[in-house]
Amino acid sequence: MGMSSAVLAVDAGNSKTDVAVVSGAGEVLATARGGGFQPPVVGVETAVGILAEAVDRALADAGIPSVAHVSACLANADFPLEEERLTAAVRARGWGASVHVRNDTFAILRAGVSEPRGVAVVCGAGINCVGMLPDGRTARFPAIGRISGDWGGGWGMAEEALYHAARAEDGRGGPTDLMRALPAHFGLPTMHALIEALHFERIDPLRRHELTPVLFRTAADGDPVARSLIDRLADEVATLASVALSRLGLLEETAPVVLGGSVLAARHEQLDTGIRDLLARRAPKATTRVVTASPVLGAALLGLDTVHASAEAQDRLRARFQTAP
Repeated sequence: MGMSSAVLAVDAGNSKTDVAVVSGAGEVLATARGGGFQPPVVGVETAVGILAEAVDRALADAGIPSVAHVSACLANADFPLEEERLTAAVRARGWGASVHVRNDTFAILRAGVSEPRGVAVVCGAGINCVGMLPDGRTARFPAIGRISGDWGGGWGMAEEALYHAARAEDGRGGPTDLMRALPAHFGLPTMHALIEALHFERIDPLRRHELTPVLFRTAADGDPVARSLIDRLADEVATLASVALSRLGLLEETAPVVLGGSVLAARHEQLDTGIRDLLARRAPKATTRVVTASPVLGAALLGLDTVHASAEAQDRLRARFQTAP
């Protein structure tokens, strides 16, 4: 397979975009990194323009003007309407003969499995779950926050920690060491001082995500309130996975459950054990694994699936990404 079967892989998250141009034989011809992909904030055209900066660099480095197939795994592609709009915008750029836009969670799933079959739960800033079968069927959740039934994610966990710590300090809730640990992270003496600093934005609101590791450390030290939040997250991850497996008819057969995102990749003992114990009861044939490979690998493998690349090509590509620094 020559350049006629080359694939452009795009993994675009909220904070950064990774691009790879891959030959049909699984050789990486070029890579590039670009800015974050946030169509809800800047609009579809501007967001795809940010993708274009990285894509154009990669295609130029690869020495080819276009590819056979564009496999784009994009954050904020949560509904079919969003996928359609993004597909049209990417197709208009003329990067490839065919285009497939998916939610970026599919890239993490495909990076962690040997064929396009299984379920992934991703817990980073937010939480999401997808599943896929080789025949193209998928399992999805809207995953846009509390209004779509979501709980967890790094951002949500930080918010829960603040809630319980505030109530512990003012007497509405039971005691928890989070009351001291959260303000101490920012060098403040009390929760009241931290609440005020966040409210008046003396602390950048985006720094709230720094409190998620503080929550996990407090749980590891034995705090019952913190531990209960970690247990609830384990339950949520296991619930998402088992529901997706059930929708795809995979509950009764051996199937991989891939865990990804910064919170799950951190390998917290209580969370890991909780997820595995719960899945052992709800989906006993599921095999869990944590994926730490770059998600752009998954986008590229999905592209190679589309151009019917050989197993050797997929192995070559995977080896390249697993040895890369």
